[in-house]
Amino acid sequence: MSDSSSNRPVRKAVFPVGGLGTRFLPATKAMPKEMLPIVDKPVIQYAVEEAQAAGIEEFIFVTGRGKSAIEDHFDRSEELRQQLKAKGKTAEVEAMERWVPGPGQVAYTRQQEPLGLGHAVWCARHLVGNEPFAVLLADDLVQSDTPCLKQMTEMHANTGGNLIAVEEVPMEHTSRYGVLDPVDDDGTIVTVKGMVEKPDPADAPSNLAVIGRYILMPQVFEKLDRKEEGSGGEIQLTDAIAATIGDVPLRGYRFDGRRFDCGSKAGFVQANVAFAMGRDDLRDDVGAYLTEITKGL
Repeated sequence: MSDSSSNRPVRKAVFPVGGLGTRFLPATKAMPKEMLPIVDKPVIQYAVEEAQAAGIEEFIFVTGRGKSAIEDHFDRSEELRQQLKAKGKTAEVEAMERWVPGPGQVAYTRQQEPLGLGHAVWCARHLVGNEPFAVLLADDLVQSDTPCLKQMTEMHANTGGNLIAVEEVPMEHTSRYGVLDPVDDDGTIVTVKGMVEKPDPADAPSNLAVIGRYILMPQVFEKLDRKEEGSGGEIQLTDAIAATIGDVPLRGYRFDGRRFDCGSKAGFVQANVAFAMGRDDLRDDVGAYLTEITKGL
């Protein structure tokens, strides 16, 4: 059953990209972690293309100091365009421009203090306005036939309310995630009565972990306005979403696909391998190399 307050389509997406990326130093000393490549595309580009496939029309980046490379990446480079055209590389020009959002579709705002994910989303409140919106965390890269956010927007058209992507994790890993306190689970949609941010495994209400894909109603900004500190002394998005449950239904969505945690070194390497193996131009060479280096292990 749809919620009357959330019948509007999801047109805007927020990308919190203000983090320092200290786990990837020294690579991120002068380059935003979101610009690290998975094969030949920055991880943030995968998130933007996923949003485009879901029908998102406005892209809101919440940045911090040292993130100008992201702004440059999603701008048109006339110098590069002319150089490629002069060399007859029209296919490269078309490929480069195909994914760049159009004029007026991109906005940037600064998170001037690293006060948590909830605070980063709150910084986008005036750009979002009073309508449902998506939040995509580029560190969570999902490989799937149908882009994860597109799966979610299609489901949200039926469910309304707040909808968050979830997956099962080992119980001993619950302290790394926001975790659902479920009421009902039909295998795809999980009805939720609460959420806990990074619970101790002994206290976790389930092993259903929130990953970095959300469709949220604007009521969450009212809760974020309180600037209440949660786990780690930060303003947690999980806490604000949980606080809206009495007013806005919350559901978890079991998406189809495989998530890679590109915020960790192991997950980043795994994503590069998986996406390379998914490409016709790389599969044979990469597969042969993997076979070679794994012999005798």
